[in-house]
Amino acid sequence: PDELDIHNVPPEYKREGTDWCAVFNPKVKRVLDVQLVHNLVHESVVCCVRFSSDGKYLATGCNRTAQIYDTKTGAKTCVLTDETAGKAGDLYIRSVCFSPDGKLLATGAEDKQIRIWDISKKRIVRVFDGHQQEIYSLDFSLDGRLIVSGSGDKTARIWDMANADAPPKVLTINDPDSLNGDAGVTSVAISPNGQFVAAGSLDTVVRIWDVATGHLVERLRGHRDSVYSVAFTPDGEGLVSGSLDKTLKYWDVSGLLLSGNANAVAATGGSSGSSREKIPSPCTMNFTGHKDYVLSVAVSHDGQWVVSGSKDRGVQFWDARSAVVQCMLQGHKNSVISIDLSPTGGLLATGSGDWQARICKCFSIRRAPVFLIRVAFRELRSSIIARVSTLEISFMKSTNRGVEKENM
Repeated sequence: PDELDIHNVPPEYKREGTDWCAVFNPKVKRVLDVQLVHNLVHESVVCCVRFSSDGKYLATGCNRTAQIYDTKTGAKTCVLTDETAGKAGDLYIRSVCFSPDGKLLATGAEDKQIRIWDISKKRIVRVFDGHQQEIYSLDFSLDGRLIVSGSGDKTARIWDMANADAPPKVLTINDPDSLNGDAGVTSVAISPNGQFVAAGSLDTVVRIWDVATGHLVERLRGHRDSVYSVAFTPDGEGLVSGSLDKTLKYWDVSGLLLSGNANAVAATGGSSGSSREKIPSPCTMNFTGHKDYVLSVAVSHDGQWVVSGSKDRGVQFWDARSAVVQCMLQGHKNSVISIDLSPTGGLLATGSGDWQARICKCFSIRRAPVFLIRVAFRELRSSIIARVSTLEISFMKSTNRGVEKENM
């Protein structure tokens, strides 16, 4: 947005580093601050970034390798490379995802394979085969029992981590009314309760499936170009999507949680005979302001912020309740391909076409606490209230005639 032009905003609404800047929206109260803490240089385009569930580590994926960094120090703690993979050409890792216990890292690549790595041993312990095109997205369920993958082959697949030999549950896009011929899956997310899988597609539609049955339960239409990223809110009642149409959308999917027989309704294409009808999932907010494709979206652990990365090289923080932009972060020299927010809060990671990943601190600005201290002076028969803040220390002397304020 024009109001976030660094050349136009007052000095108090921007923060500048040596090779980055944050610009805050002067039209709204500033309640957020951002600080670059680590710049992680890679040897190729950084296609994906993902925090561990405890926020202590960040995984990145690029050409042929996945890296793991300590988020506190910025030190690289692990490099994972499959030496058995063919050496000819590029082999970009499009997605990385930690298991909830932090012991495993899943990687999805252009060679159609999902590799599961034992991080401590730097060894592949499992390979899931079956996709017919490259894998763009991975997500573990919160209990670690399932991993879902999305591929250019127009499918999302649910894999059982406890049984490597079990065939995956295949969620196929085969809509006759798809808006274009290519419905490749670009992004997948499992709902917090593990009940649903959402997928963004090149055909502009966001789809939601029931994990237990594999039934398609919802099609969310409204974007005017391919959907490149989807993310559930922490309470599972909202879903955010980012698109090449330069916008994000917030979908209210709380009705799916209330519709106990939604899968049956969707499977039959009409009434299931149940007293509960399927409740639609409307788009309730549009986030507009990016100047180019929205490539990645995330929602903060407390549900307060929606964050997006774009081909316009910027990252924007949006108020999740109003879709009003709070802040724009600039510094990458190429598209921001991937973003993630720490599940424990306080950290943002970005991956870019400029061969860099970055870790930023992001934190709320709150008023300084006010402490009221009453001290009784028997001999004066009065009281003094000490008000302490970061801006001033003042004593207010209480008397029978009122309160007199004395600045120090």
